[in-house]
Amino acid sequence: MSSISTTDIHKIYDLLEYHKTQPGALLPILHGVQEELGYVPPDVVPMIAATLNQSNAEIHGVISFYHHFLAHKPGLNKISICRAESCQAMGSAGLEQSIKQRLDIDYHQTTQDGKYSLEPVYCLGNCACSPAIRIDDQIYGDMNLPKFNALLDALVTYTLELK
Repeated sequence: MSSISTTDIHKIYDLLEYHKTQPGALLPILHGVQEELGYVPPDVVPMIAATLNQSNAEIHGVISFYHHFLAHKPGLNKISICRAESCQAMGSAGLEQSIKQRLDIDYHQTTQDGKYSLEPVYCLGNCACSPAIRIDDQIYGDMNLPKFNALLDALVTYTLELK
């Protein structure tokens, strides 16, 4: 279990013990693991499978089915691009391609420096200001590439100031 600490392993075992007898225990366990660690590490899958008497493939299937669950450690900042109809109609597909090129990653990936993860989202509730993106917990509307680049540059500057 090299990818997670001993402390985190104990937290996972506590989660497993707490939820294992509940009907439909898998989803609460996965939510708990992701809440604790920020993602569901591959090393945790066999622990969950053994506890619930399921196969690794069954657990992995649920993780990969629900886009909410991350199977890799997320970047320091999570960038989500809205792919709903309103944003698509206002040009989010072109913006999406430009952002992917700028970050040099695709959806469900993290930049090599670990700073950014890119995820699709299917509505940010900001349709009047399409296209929209979310960076961490902040939603930005009327997005275009120059605005995105300015936001990313400001985020880099802010991060450097915190160090």
